Amino acid sequence: MNFKEIKDSRITITQLMLPSNSNFSGKIHGGFILNLMDQIAFACASKHSAYYCVTASVNKVDFLKPIEVGELVTLKASINFTGRTSMVVGVRVEAENIQTGKKKHCNSSYFTMVAKDENGKSVPVPGIILKDANAVRRYARSVRRQEQSETRNNKFKEGNFILEEHMIELENENVRIELKL
Repeated sequence: MNFKEIKDSRITITQLMLPSNSNFSGKIHGGFILNLMDQIAFACASKHSAYYCVTASVNKVDFLKPIEVGELVTLKASINFTGRTSMVVGVRVEAENIQTGKKKHCNSSYFTMVAKDENGKSVPVPGIILKDANAVRRYARSVRRQEQSETRNNKFKEGNFILEEHMIELENENVRIELKL
């Protein structure tokens, strides 16, 4: 089996945020940032696998702080997990005020990318070599995220969903239920 070091596929890009990337409130548009994140995840996964990669899923995107026009945005991507044909790419977004040098963490997310051959078939990817406790933590967290996603998806499938269990949970929510049973 083939393995690569995480550092060998790590990617960092920095881009100046322009007025053309802003929304009506003058902040950088979230969709623009998501596009940059997807691009760097693609580049990182493709570099690791040596194949064209596609985005299979994006796990939880939280916009922690707004990004201003004129700030430098740095995106960092690295492989956190490798499966047989898929990889989880961790992406971190930081913004820097050019005048003050102050940096802020604006976003982190996890992209599941799948390697594809020239015929569009999924292909095996190299594993990763975990060299420090942080790499082990990230790998283990990716495994746990996958397990939680599977459990959540199965619990809410139509055939598995137990209405009574959730009716009590929804009593204190901002919802009015008018079921016709």
